[in-house]
Amino acid sequence: MSFYSQRIFPYLLDWSLSDPIFSRYREEILIGVEGEVLEIGFGTGLNLSYYPESIKKIITVDNNPSTHKLAQKRIKNSSITVDHRVLSGENLPMEDNTFDSVVSTWTLCSIEKVQQAIQEIYRVLKPGGKFFFIEHGLSNELSVQVWQNRLNPIQNIIGDGCNINRNIRQLVEQEFNQVSLEEFYLEKTPKIGGYMYKGTAIK
Repeated sequence: MSFYSQRIFPYLLDWSLSDPIFSRYREEILIGVEGEVLEIGFGTGLNLSYYPESIKKIITVDNNPSTHKLAQKRIKNSSITVDHRVLSGENLPMEDNTFDSVVSTWTLCSIEKVQQAIQEIYRVLKPGGKFFFIEHGLSNELSVQVWQNRLNPIQNIIGDGCNINRNIRQLVEQEFNQVSLEEFYLEKTPKIGGYMYKGTAIK
């Protein structure tokens, strides 16, 4: 893992995703989470304060140990017990049909083998379990898509593997048959990076 990934990007990530503009959507997506919970891409722990009070423990995964160091204060101040694993969402060690809820917020953009990760999410969910997600990705406007595709190589470097041109709806629907999804532009955000997919998929 590069110096940028370990020493610089975690702070940029925490700063950018701490903006209050994201808080509303974290709260909206996490309100329905229940039971045994897995969070993919835990990052710096920004979701912790938005989980329902009924959630007492979550298992989390993230492949960047440096982001988890920044999460320690939030973990200490939370009533939720966090069982964190430093690993990628592409290869989960959990058994089939383990979780009632899997959560992913602004994470699928950065997983290299994203379809494999979604297959893993489906696998570890119990029948009837739900995948809760909010992600940014490919716009529904062709003129914006052109610029997303042009600028994606630069974004990939600046965002430490983040992609702005993934069709999240298509990726999720390839694995899940029951998907409820909203698409919109995030307010006060450039269109190339602000097209959002917020939804729930049921196994």
